[in-house]
Amino acid sequence: MTADIPAFPAASPRVSELLARMTLEEKVAQLVGYWVDQGGDVVAPLQNEMGHADAGATLAEITKDGIGHYTRVYGTRPVDAAARVAWLWEEQRRLKKATRLGIPALVHEECLTGLAAWKAATFPTPLAWGASFDPQLVAEMGALIGESMRDLGIHQGLAPVLDVVRDPRWGRVDECIGEDPYLVGTVGTAYVQGMQSAGVHATLKHFLGYSGSHAGRNHAPVSAGPREIADVFLPPFEMAIRDGGVKSVMNSYSEIDGVPVASDPRLLTELLRGELGFDGVVVADYFAVAFLEAMHAVAADRGEAAQLALTAGIDIELPSGDAYLAPLIERVRSGALDEAYLDRAVIRALRQKEELGLLAPDAFEAEPPQHIDLDSPRHRAVARQLAEESLVLLSNDGALPIRSDLSRIALIGPNADRAEALQGCYSFANHVLAHYPDHELGFEIPTVREALVEAVPGAEIVVARGCEVDGDDRSGFDEAVEAASGADIAIVVVGDQAGLFGRGTVGEGNDTESLELPGVQRQLVERLVATGTPVVMVLLTGRPYAIGWALDVDADAVAALPAAVVQSFFPGEEGGRAIAALLTGAASPSGRLPVSLPRSAGAQPYSYLHPILGGASDVTSTDPTPVRPFGFGLSYTAFAYDDLAVDAEVPSDGRFTVAITVTNTGGRDGTDVVQLYGRDLVGSVTRPTAQLLGYARVALEAGQTKRVSFDVPTTRLAFTDRSGVRVVEPGDIDVWIASHAAAAAPTHELGDATGGVISNVRGRHRHEMPGIATHAQTLTITGATHRVTGSDPRMVEVSGV
Repeated sequence: MTADIPAFPAASPRVSELLARMTLEEKVAQLVGYWVDQGGDVVAPLQNEMGHADAGATLAEITKDGIGHYTRVYGTRPVDAAARVAWLWEEQRRLKKATRLGIPALVHEECLTGLAAWKAATFPTPLAWGASFDPQLVAEMGALIGESMRDLGIHQGLAPVLDVVRDPRWGRVDECIGEDPYLVGTVGTAYVQGMQSAGVHATLKHFLGYSGSHAGRNHAPVSAGPREIADVFLPPFEMAIRDGGVKSVMNSYSEIDGVPVASDPRLLTELLRGELGFDGVVVADYFAVAFLEAMHAVAADRGEAAQLALTAGIDIELPSGDAYLAPLIERVRSGALDEAYLDRAVIRALRQKEELGLLAPDAFEAEPPQHIDLDSPRHRAVARQLAEESLVLLSNDGALPIRSDLSRIALIGPNADRAEALQGCYSFANHVLAHYPDHELGFEIPTVREALVEAVPGAEIVVARGCEVDGDDRSGFDEAVEAASGADIAIVVVGDQAGLFGRGTVGEGNDTESLELPGVQRQLVERLVATGTPVVMVLLTGRPYAIGWALDVDADAVAALPAAVVQSFFPGEEGGRAIAALLTGAASPSGRLPVSLPRSAGAQPYSYLHPILGGASDVTSTDPTPVRPFGFGLSYTAFAYDDLAVDAEVPSDGRFTVAITVTNTGGRDGTDVVQLYGRDLVGSVTRPTAQLLGYARVALEAGQTKRVSFDVPTTRLAFTDRSGVRVVEPGDIDVWIASHAAAAAPTHELGDATGGVISNVRGRHRHEMPGIATHAQTLTITGATHRVTGSDPRMVEVSGV
């Protein structure tokens, strides 16, 4: 009986009619993908270890009972889009005519930094989205990506990644938006809304807790408690589901407290559907069903793995059919599995196809598009703006912007003249074209060198590589030192190479034990600084590195520091021009760190959202204080905050208002990211010493003033109490405006509490930290404890910007 099957969905008349006609073979066919171009090029974990039972069969034979998905039709190898779209239309028409039920395939693709296809636009990586603090621009980007996908007959995109960064050693950090759940949720939800406005379904990744793996190791176990799951990992997914209306969710590969997520109905059914109200389709991360047998060892064979995943709530097995074909049929026919679980997933799959128009009689009857431009001027304009907004100025002694009268510029470093260095792990270039080294990129992506030549045509630019991204070869140091010594200024571009599974320094499967810059890049920078020539260090990376040696004079630092440091998280196809614009002053820096800049690998995992004992204190001789905090970023101008106004009190189920006057006190136009922070002074469980409540990008001309107002629901202060219920408790809250998380954040000394008995002689790292903040004002939450429900608002509304 379907009444005994949790979260059994309703079906439309068309879906019900199809389900009633289906054989078992036709049902399971709708629950699997087929990887049309699958070969030996590894673009997914353990791809080559998974069996290929259909080897040698024709596509007609493979799809004789129909097919659920076609996997990465455009994104597995470089194909001409016009030729492939013509093939796809004919193939969809064949499925309609040659299969008994006539159901077309749903086509999905990767789209994290743009559609992962040859000649398609490559946007900044998600860490750059977070650094921009600009959800509206991310939504515009998502819409452009969705339009390109829709035009090519693609129905579902496997993005965004909503994993909250917990440990920068994890290789997939470059796919993430940041370390704050609200920032991740607002930016990720904007991407969903943008993509789905084009009629393409977005997919949230990776539900749930994936980024909490031990020591930042990919697929490693997660030991997060239920409160961390509920208050840190879950909120971005809730926002994208309730506020973004997302249509698909992908499971996490990880296990939480010994239970693989792919086999856990508490997460994939009770929480996702029962509590969050998700009504779409859950797809398996590639090979995740088979991993229940092969990697987690909670299933004896593929059939048991299929049953565990299906009953837990995974509807579609990707990338290809393995466990969900013959092994699943055998489980049903043997009586081990109620066929109603199969029907549950089939209904969801068919409802999605119906919503996408795939079950309409006229599907694919029109001719495919003839003119295809996957990198239009609109794409490039948004890519440029997002890249510029994401650049974070970490230090500057006045060397930037560079003077227009400089005659000789040394441009040095392994990332100074490489297009691949501008792109993230899930870009087509680094994800796929890495297997085709002689193949052209297929789109314009000027390197930092090429962009700088455009930006400063009157200067001589001397280029020296210095070293590679990785490895210990220092043979290029002398040439680099010579170039720097004879220049007015030296720009050294260092950082990462994104890739997969050991082919790179960051990306999926490229975790690290050290947070030092890869290879000998630090040593190269130090040699250049020692020349006495002003050095600007530009980082092109997919994770934050421990670069305190380049920012602060300390016991282990070099005698001198770079004159300026710029952080860029893989800025995409227009990133070279964005960097050149910032260096020359054509653009003013406005990016802010979406992740804390770590002190060391040994200080990880770390989050600015820590309780008192999660930070530096006299009870430990280690200091996790980051080199630069979450939300940090400098400008070419200066800002001031005045006249903070905070409501005196608010009912526990209400909204409160915070207003601030923001003034550009400098001589240049600029954009500030105004950050609203709060702290629960006394809670029933430990609470963070500072928590981002809201934020706003505020563009101001030189001398201009704006009054910015935040309308904040009390749910921004909600947390999971001791009984496991998410609540807003009455009590006092400190509220302040700041330029980053550490500005005016409270410090905690144990002297008064212990009478001086506990005092650590090593102390903590203290440096002058640029930044501004208001004094905190106290907000009192009144009334009874409010139990948060799905109908409560989650988003802060901002006016006056």
